[in-house]
Amino acid sequence: MAGTASLPARWSNWAGNQRGTATAILRPGSPSDVAEAVRATAAAGGRIRVAGSGHSFTPIALADDRRMELSELETTVSVDVERRLVTVPAGTTLQALNGLLARHRLAMPNLGDIDAQTVAGAISTGTHGTGAAYGCLSTFVEALTLVTGTGELLHCSADENPDIFAAARVSLGALGVLVDVTLRCVDAFVLHAHERPAELADVLGELPALIDRHDHVEFYWFPYTTRAQVKANDRVPANDRPLPRWRGWLDDDFLSNTVFAGACRLGRAVPALAPGISAVSARALTERRYTDRSDRVFCTPRRVRFVEMEYGLPREALTEALTALRRIIDGLPFKVLFPVEVRFTAADDIWLSHGYGRDSAYIAVHQYVGTPYEPYFRAFEKVAAELGGRPHWGKLHYRDAESLAAAYPRFTDFQAIRDRLDPDRVFTNPHLTAVLGA
Repeated sequence: MAGTASLPARWSNWAGNQRGTATAILRPGSPSDVAEAVRATAAAGGRIRVAGSGHSFTPIALADDRRMELSELETTVSVDVERRLVTVPAGTTLQALNGLLARHRLAMPNLGDIDAQTVAGAISTGTHGTGAAYGCLSTFVEALTLVTGTGELLHCSADENPDIFAAARVSLGALGVLVDVTLRCVDAFVLHAHERPAELADVLGELPALIDRHDHVEFYWFPYTTRAQVKANDRVPANDRPLPRWRGWLDDDFLSNTVFAGACRLGRAVPALAPGISAVSARALTERRYTDRSDRVFCTPRRVRFVEMEYGLPREALTEALTALRRIIDGLPFKVLFPVEVRFTAADDIWLSHGYGRDSAYIAVHQYVGTPYEPYFRAFEKVAAELGGRPHWGKLHYRDAESLAAAYPRFTDFQAIRDRLDPDRVFTNPHLTAVLGA
């Protein structure tokens, strides 16, 4: 065992809305250490939760007994350039993965907009980017190795333990401890980014064509306005239009982080100013075009703290959901300080993926830390659930196992795999009991 730490074992997530104290911290150095720790915990009638980078807003990683951290876990790093496959320790961050791939002239086919998560955390919660031809990051998983609740080391792929593979690619950490992950990559590529302001009605009117025309498209709507910011990313052969360093600092660092943080603090202190702040924010982000390495375009720095709820909806329900959301925001007894984000993914076949069996539109609602959010999130969730929405596993929601079972056709199949791999519920906490059942 690489290390076991005693109290204090306090932990909080990135947003600061989830905090807890574990009885001990486990830091295994090898897969056999993981297996040994699991067997010892099971024998003692204990529980383990694995914590990554803390970028989930739910209590999914919160340990009420022992917390396991994978930062010291060593497994073989393998890069097969010819087959475009890379195997990394599950605790590797996406940022480190992107750097490794770039050195071998490879890249992830798609990414979300934050790269601080661990590979295990990202795939276990269904983290996704945007692009009508791309599923969540878990769809790029070619194989994985996990330690089950009985301490067994299992290798899973489409050919080896395929039923477990179908469940474990988005597992909420309920089936075992992921120790390594093999990802299917692509040749390194350059993206051309085009960001522009637009009227929300125009964006919704041209949306089908917009989605079909671009490799990756998303937009942000600014509450209390009719304005949106559209971002389209497309593959191009050459990095011939790099963003000047000063412009990158101005837009991504100063305006999107420093100035926006100040605006949020002002809006929190004087809520009546929020609509005006939203209008100014909508106009501060002007049009820009640039090219860069793919991961540098996909991922942007996020230093303004917030809490978030995100729902994956059938794509045809997007306009109805946004119309209802506008009414909800206008009727709240407090103000919303963050724009609403909309992204798109392709259908996949992963049992607990939000995109299982359907093309999806994702609506993400945020609120600045320290400001009210629950009535806002609950009202939106009611609308989203009635439209067949599925909540992002790493973002706030108020669903339970009964309601989620109706949303996921393979929910009972997942439960059967869980019963098989973790019969004593070593990998649980109160949150998992609520969303997956006892």
